[in-house]
Amino acid sequence: MTTVLRAQALGKRYGRRWALRECTVDVPAGHVVGLVGPNGAGKTTLLKLAAGRLRPTTGDVTVLGGRPGSTPAQLARVGFVAQETPLYAGLTVAEHLRLGARLNPRWDDGLARARVARLGLDPGRRAGRLSGGQRAQLALTLGLAKRPDLLILDEPVAALDPLARRDFARGLAQAAAEHELSVVLSSHVVSDLEKVCDYLIVLAGSRVRLAGRTEELLAAHRRPGGRLSLEDLVLTYLEARP
Repeated sequence: MTTVLRAQALGKRYGRRWALRECTVDVPAGHVVGLVGPNGAGKTTLLKLAAGRLRPTTGDVTVLGGRPGSTPAQLARVGFVAQETPLYAGLTVAEHLRLGARLNPRWDDGLARARVARLGLDPGRRAGRLSGGQRAQLALTLGLAKRPDLLILDEPVAALDPLARRDFARGLAQAAAEHELSVVLSSHVVSDLEKVCDYLIVLAGSRVRLAGRTEELLAAHRRPGGRLSLEDLVLTYLEARP
């Protein structure tokens, strides 16, 4: 199995508080990986460490065979979309695309413009005037147009309504298939992960409780009345944690 993200005894401490501790995980290439766990499990910290936004206190993390953020070339291979869908409220959609082109050496302007047109986003509209779903789609477009080998999405649909979450999941699944991306997506909404993710990692207390292909995990946990839903499977492992 080719690994795009590997953490070994990884930890991050703020003062006396550990946000992540003794985390060991391998994330396989070529999948849309769902990362799920309770609040405080360390999901966001793990993803920020993988994106090079934070430096570890202990342990080691490698992404695409290198240290996150260690070189401009390494940075260019990883896309990161944070929970707050970081956009500039005063910039238009078109201005975001031009900024992306200036900042990213692998920028695919054709992809960005085609996706904006397909989504029906007005290039002249300021980001602050877009709906929550439109902002999330614009942030995803910026991440995809960077042409990363690994795209990291931290709770990108947390504040969206069900229709916007569905549209986002569809767009992500289509983009991952078209561009052969490796994706790591964290979410509290397990039903959304079930629609788009083909690999699941359950993280609790900084430790991996369950990992594997979703279909294989669900097939292995059949019960007399039928197999578990993905949400039931996740809850089973979270409730059993020490």
